[in-house]
Amino acid sequence: MKRFISIMLGLSVTNALANTIEEIVVTADLRQETTMHVASSLTVVTEEVIRSRAAQHFEDIIHSIPNVNYASGSNRARFFQIRGIGERSQFINPVNPSVGVLIDDVDFSGAGTVATMMDVKQVEVLRGPQGTRYGANALGGLINITTNAPTDTASLSFKATSGDYETKTYGLIANSPLGNSVNARLVVESHKSDGYIENDFIDRNDTNGRDEMTLRGRLAWQVSEDWHIDLTLAKIDIDNGYDAFSLDNNRHSLSDEPGFDKQDSTYFAIKSLWQLESMDVEVLVNSSESDLAYGYDEDWSFTGIHPWGYTSTDHYLRDRDTTSVELRLVSNLNSRIFFDSTDWVLGVYSLTSDESLTRQYTYLPADFGSDYDFDTLAVFGQIDTRLSDAWTLSTGLRLEQRDTSYNDSEAVEFSPTDSLWGGKIALEFVASDRALFYASVSRGYKAGGFNTDGSLDADLREFDEEYLIEYELGLKTMLVDDQVALQMAIFYDDRRDQQVKSSVVRVRDDESTEFIDYLGNAAEGTNRGLEVDLQWSVTDSLELAANAGWLDAEFDNFINEFGEDLSGRDQAHAPGYMYSLRSNWHRGPWAVTISADSKDEFYFSDRHAVKSESYTLVNASISYTAANWRVSAWGRNLTDKDYFVRAFGSFGNDPRKFYVTEPYFQFGEPKIVGLTIEVTIGDQ
Repeated sequence: MKRFISIMLGLSVTNALANTIEEIVVTADLRQETTMHVASSLTVVTEEVIRSRAAQHFEDIIHSIPNVNYASGSNRARFFQIRGIGERSQFINPVNPSVGVLIDDVDFSGAGTVATMMDVKQVEVLRGPQGTRYGANALGGLINITTNAPTDTASLSFKATSGDYETKTYGLIANSPLGNSVNARLVVESHKSDGYIENDFIDRNDTNGRDEMTLRGRLAWQVSEDWHIDLTLAKIDIDNGYDAFSLDNNRHSLSDEPGFDKQDSTYFAIKSLWQLESMDVEVLVNSSESDLAYGYDEDWSFTGIHPWGYTSTDHYLRDRDTTSVELRLVSNLNSRIFFDSTDWVLGVYSLTSDESLTRQYTYLPADFGSDYDFDTLAVFGQIDTRLSDAWTLSTGLRLEQRDTSYNDSEAVEFSPTDSLWGGKIALEFVASDRALFYASVSRGYKAGGFNTDGSLDADLREFDEEYLIEYELGLKTMLVDDQVALQMAIFYDDRRDQQVKSSVVRVRDDESTEFIDYLGNAAEGTNRGLEVDLQWSVTDSLELAANAGWLDAEFDNFINEFGEDLSGRDQAHAPGYMYSLRSNWHRGPWAVTISADSKDEFYFSDRHAVKSESYTLVNASISYTAANWRVSAWGRNLTDKDYFVRAFGSFGNDPRKFYVTEPYFQFGEPKIVGLTIEVTIGDQ
């Protein structure tokens, strides 16, 4: 192991009652259990933590989650990596995500721009392959975002935020019973900001600005004593600018045609739970329609900046529609099998996804268009057998078939069919009602795909599935009369047939050469590490916690598209360590939260050697709460640390320097402070 384990205690908001820690229910598991009873490494970010950071988007809290990273190259984080596994961008080619993103059970994997945090109850991050539960979209793990359900009390809440960079946020939450059996909740939020870039050519400071709207309605209907239905209808409209890169590697752009980063998504979700005498029947039906528009000024400058300059824009317009149906049969106390020793879950899942792309590029003779559709059908099951009072064996399996169709305006067509499987075996030992030890072996998988460049050889046009075998040991325990909660997990991932970019060299008629990039199963890798989560309710007024992660993610065997042997090198977007330090002190109406999030250096890409430097971000908030109102002052990145969220290496784009190759960086959020006022009318 090349790096030492970096674990630091830290501070976090916890749910404390009478100086004890209350466990949180995890909704992403097949059976809803508390965090201390799920045999998997996970982090749950609660509503209070989201609130204390004034988080508008998932990227505002991601630094506090160990072994989770993200790649920008856009206005908002859209692609995420867990334990070093995950995509970093998408342009022409279709992408099969390695990290799943669910919002109210709706699949937004690869489209995380809409992960706004308004009225979010909690964010669950499950690390490691979720082959039984979520299949091909969760090779590296899962991000599950759950919003607040309606309650049976009538209330009306208003929120207003003002901050640096002309940040203005206005929100409303209306909750009301609609009779004896139906409750409703309506959420509306508007968020605007100039962003953190100044365009010196246009003389504007909002070309990388944000304009984000969240509208969501939820109904909870208790149809009968044993039948409950939840309905969700939402629209999230992200209309952001994209003017993030500068020829001078600072926060001053020279672009004359600033880009955009937009996503307009409407989704519908229905979840039905029917509790029969012999079993529970769960039905989930989801549908979403998303318009995604992403484009940028390729020259990052203005026409005429230099005699050698060029002018070019590149725009990608996608329409993505998804529909999924899932049926689960879940055993209860009356339907256990094998002499009442075994609980079980059986399920079937189908997903239909249709995606169309229009690319508008200056140097194309005409717009490029493509259609990418796939249908997935999966069956899955899990049995949990109590071998004794202390030992439980859990076994899960998922079988999945994916039929894919692709065609484009250059007469390229593919129609592969993949048969995939994954699962998990876990042995759990309950040492007491406050301590769980577990050991597990999981198989995760990711569907194969194809390369759309029509000039590639036939044997390079398609690539196979990627899979990994993960071994994990874990401990979860409550200590000191439930004042301390400790979770630890150590893991070892063996990645096989890893999907990475490679290239083939072609000799032109004039004897010059060209590189043609393509995706292939060209690498093997090992990802191993440790995660720790510690929470401590010190007193009735002071709560402390820590989460930390160590990661060693290396290529065992990989030669990149430039012929460089990267065997033994770290995989991209895999920091050696991450940790978060937080504290929350509260007395009477006052509360103070202080946090520090730290991240080690990491490579931005497998194609070059440019790294992010290690950095620490300091955040704080102070709030005063009265009977029906709350005011809080908050700040993120209070030391105004410069850090980077995307980089290009060995890239020449500045005609003033005669296109010398050099790295270019996209800056993360600078210091931002603000004030939030919340008022509630009615019961809270």
